[in-house]
Amino acid sequence: MKKTIGFIGSGNMGGAIIGGLVGSALVAPNQVVVSSQDNESLQALKEQHGIRIAAENSQVAAESDILFLAVKPNIYNIVIDEIKTAIKENAVVVTIAAGKSLSDIEERFGRKVKVVRAMPNTPALVGEGMTGICANEVVNVAELTDVKNIFDSFGRSEMVAEYMMDAVTGVSGSSPALVFMFIESLADGAVRGGMPRQQAYKFAAQAVLGSAKMVLETGKHPGELKDMVCSPGGTTIEAVAELEKNGFRSAVISAVQTTIDKSIAMSKPKEN
Repeated sequence: MKKTIGFIGSGNMGGAIIGGLVGSALVAPNQVVVSSQDNESLQALKEQHGIRIAAENSQVAAESDILFLAVKPNIYNIVIDEIKTAIKENAVVVTIAAGKSLSDIEERFGRKVKVVRAMPNTPALVGEGMTGICANEVVNVAELTDVKNIFDSFGRSEMVAEYMMDAVTGVSGSSPALVFMFIESLADGAVRGGMPRQQAYKFAAQAVLGSAKMVLETGKHPGELKDMVCSPGGTTIEAVAELEKNGFRSAVISAVQTTIDKSIAMSKPKEN
């Protein structure tokens, strides 16, 4: 990719995208330029990946063909006000914050800019991220392909309608935390049965990893794969029955819905 990729922000998500981008060799390290208020994380990214760093957000904006806003939602407006006169005329701005719509970004820039809205997740740190993507109408096919290729460099991505982005936040953006809780709970059960904790984490995590790969690679319905493990009168169906008795599915569904509701609430303007 013969473009300069800029990042404003150097937190976990920004760092994960940078690591995936450079690690995949989609771009050379010197094609990536980053600014951040966190100088420690900025220097760490430079040392780890060989990327360029900048002292000012406006400098990154002025150089970037694709510009990632990798900052917390509560400072988006401040950052956009800093850079809106500095960005290139045909630059593509990529947002990765929950609750920030395409129209929100356009309105803050005060003009029609090319905006891609994305919701990645933290497994991008290990090359297994999942990202939902949508764009406004002035982003062309080639530009959208470039952005999608960036996200595919550290996992998978799917184009979705913007109205689905809150659901993406629930099922993908926030869900790693729920999965980590599940892995921890599986391990706690094994520890209760006498297994050393570190070994229990390894067994539990590999079981979740392998199960996820089976869903993705076999194309079978998760219920069908579950049934394959549940022998009549066996141990697994007892575990399934126990989870059902304790409302496992409804608790997960409610947790995802709560995330969606929060994402929707974050997108609404605050009352003065």
